[in-house]
Amino acid sequence: AVAMWMATEFFRQFGNQVGISLTPAANGRLEVYVDGEKIFDRHEEDGKYPDLTRVRELRNVIQAKVDAAPDPNA
Repeated sequence: AVAMWMATEFFRQFGNQVGISLTPAANGRLEVYVDGEKIFDRHEEDGKYPDLTRVRELRNVIQAKVDAAPDPNA
């Protein structure tokens, strides 16, 4: 349920501007990758699922990556 909520939040803001992969796995594992770079790992955050504040932080990280990417229309 958390992974689906996060995916919805990210897709709502970024659509197809960036490749985002959420990887839920066994034992409650949850990882988030943006263009192949891991930006969240539940295991590395003491097993905590992200709350709204953390999801907003992750959206800011994603936005920074989108802003830094070269404009494909240029």
